[in-house]
Amino acid sequence: MPTKGARGTARPAPTSPQPPTTPSHPLRVAIIGGGPGGLYAAALLKRLDPAREITVWERNAPDDTFGFGVVLSDETLGGIEHADPVVYESMQHDFVRWDDIDIVHRGTRHTSGGHGFAALGRKRLLEILHDRCRDLGVDLRFRTEALDPAGLADTHDLVIAADGVNSTTRETYAHVFRPHVATHHCRYIWLAADFAFDAFRFEIAETEHGAMQLHGYPYAADASTVIVEMREEVWQAAGFAELDEQGSVDRCAKIFAEALHGRPLKSNKSAWTTFRTVVNERWSHGNIVLLGDAAHTAHFSIGSGTKLAVEDALALAACLEEQPDIAGALGAYEEERKPVVASTQRAARASLEWFENLGLYLDQPSLQFAFNLLTRSRRVTHDNLRLRDAGFTEAVERDFGCPTGTPPMFTPFRLRGLTLRNRVVVSPMDMYTASDGVPGDFHLVHLGSRALGGAGLVMTEMVCVSPEGRITPGCTGLYTGRQADSWKRIVQFVHDRAPGTAIGVQLGHSGRKGSTKLMWEGMDEPLDDGNWPLVAASPIPYKPNSQTPRELSRSQLTDIREQFTSAAWRAARAGFDLLELHCAHGYLLSGFLSPLTNRRTDAYGGTLEKRLRFPLEVFDAVRSVWPEERPMTVRVSATDWAEGGNDAEDAVEIARAFAAHGADAIDVSTGQVVADERPEFGRSYQTPYADRIRHTTGLPVIAVGAISSWDDVNSLILAGRTDLCALARPHLYDPHWTLHAAAEQGYAGPGVVWPAPYRAGSRRPQTGRTDAPKPRLTLGT
Repeated sequence: MPTKGARGTARPAPTSPQPPTTPSHPLRVAIIGGGPGGLYAAALLKRLDPAREITVWERNAPDDTFGFGVVLSDETLGGIEHADPVVYESMQHDFVRWDDIDIVHRGTRHTSGGHGFAALGRKRLLEILHDRCRDLGVDLRFRTEALDPAGLADTHDLVIAADGVNSTTRETYAHVFRPHVATHHCRYIWLAADFAFDAFRFEIAETEHGAMQLHGYPYAADASTVIVEMREEVWQAAGFAELDEQGSVDRCAKIFAEALHGRPLKSNKSAWTTFRTVVNERWSHGNIVLLGDAAHTAHFSIGSGTKLAVEDALALAACLEEQPDIAGALGAYEEERKPVVASTQRAARASLEWFENLGLYLDQPSLQFAFNLLTRSRRVTHDNLRLRDAGFTEAVERDFGCPTGTPPMFTPFRLRGLTLRNRVVVSPMDMYTASDGVPGDFHLVHLGSRALGGAGLVMTEMVCVSPEGRITPGCTGLYTGRQADSWKRIVQFVHDRAPGTAIGVQLGHSGRKGSTKLMWEGMDEPLDDGNWPLVAASPIPYKPNSQTPRELSRSQLTDIREQFTSAAWRAARAGFDLLELHCAHGYLLSGFLSPLTNRRTDAYGGTLEKRLRFPLEVFDAVRSVWPEERPMTVRVSATDWAEGGNDAEDAVEIARAFAAHGADAIDVSTGQVVADERPEFGRSYQTPYADRIRHTTGLPVIAVGAISSWDDVNSLILAGRTDLCALARPHLYDPHWTLHAAAEQGYAGPGVVWPAPYRAGSRRPQTGRTDAPKPRLTLGT
């Protein structure tokens, strides 16, 4: 639940807080802000030590609150029940519980059950916490501005800043907390209806101005929270900027009249606002600590604001009990909560961006749209949705085209004349074990074992088109007949011993990232000796200690294009089923695409259209010698993760350009273009870029990047976010990853075939007994 405004802070002071030298059981505690997080922290700390003097400053009146309902998870409720049964029991009496989610898309409603929600009114939650604090002896000071944080820190053992998203405490010590606040692209308003929805409801209104969405859920027997959200440009076009509060309320009720059964909406000092994601590098300074929205925010679409604040309070109270001093307690609190919050914020960011890009998905089939919405945060997946509501999930699978009993990952996919029997790709992985560019027995075993492991497509590492185009001395090539013969041996093994598995070659040139050590000797570090000269779009070294490349002349561009063509011709003769052109990760062709690495002033630099010119020339040359029936894909870095570099919008245009020249699919990676990038890692973190390219261009995509489970693969494919999933590290951990995924899902159809010598291993081996007799009696002492 978002919090509007700083809850209790006054003008900042320049002084610093006291050093945290007091014991970890502080006797004097000041809490700035009387929201659920601050109040619950007060109650917990007072309950743990009644001798504590705890004061809560809240600038508003006791019954002033923003928003209407609060949703809490079973996990959070379990923590509350364990820590303070009195608060839990009081909340229990007012909870509204439900299991269903309704999704209304183009007049069709789909219901998914088994989700389990509990909600109550925000005002009622505050009343419960007020009563509990008063019963315990907490000093609640309403309509009262707190002293400045530094002043409180001088007179108290501990200061808890629970002063909301606009925290003055955080801003006072911004140089210590180092906050980052990101503003997003949608406007939303928090309203209420005077009846209870019978499910968590998502409804989409497609208006002449653009898509708008309603998020609604009950929080009392006769009341529901209603949030209306839309992109900024839709909000402007619809004229909401000119309406007053009541005008906006009436307009929203009219737009969503069907969902509201024609009933009105009501407001509570409601105003259109833009969500801001708050992240802090540090959460404590001396004896001052941030809690709740002051420390972090998570988009309301996953219902985590109040939940996170309450969980912060639980963790902080526990750490203060467990640690010997305040410094240790605050350090432990950060260490415990930061990873949890970061994970929640990643999920919230994925959900937020899904709704920001809602327009991309409106043309999806209705059931797939519903599944896509439910799995948008990547926390709900295909497998756990099947556990919650098998009937709904099976309906989505049937609509997608999955034969009965066939997981989405084991459905076939066609690219040009090649039909892949499943959607799993062994991602290109450099092995750095070649001699003079020749793949040897290691490559035969490496690629052969993964082909036997059941993947639909096995990709080689980046195969270099010239000696100077290698990344390291251990990289493979396709610039000699001996190399081609060795690759032909590997391709033949895959075709003979793993029939039905396709093998693809990835062609590339290292550009300015060449002449470096083997990965385990120092990734991207220049060779100590034996260097070869580098070439690139512009004479910019990759790292300060890297070799400076020469800017390619027009004649050299022609030579390199011919090197790609020759390598492609050899790849075709070797029998590869698919060819991928490597235009990512800062290598030569990628270096032409990025404005950070291409500073040319000729026809090959400047605008994106000009930066695309050479990569497209290479693509056309390769396509001209690559067999017509065999597909070609292109790997791109969809963002440079750096200011001034390519971003998602550029990636869409790059994909469109390659599609216009005949690319059959785009393999969507990110980054590694510049050394000072700032990537945002996380589970399947690159998938949103693939998703956007797929839905904007209509071109098939391969998603790659931290996709680690077969559940992720099924989820992404069934939601329509990708067509194929490429996995690297999971295939290093388990060469037979795809076979094992089939066994674990009980699948034995045509989408994956166990090699005859391996069939005896197609069942999971038995383990030790887990069915030992349970104790029959429990004797009292």
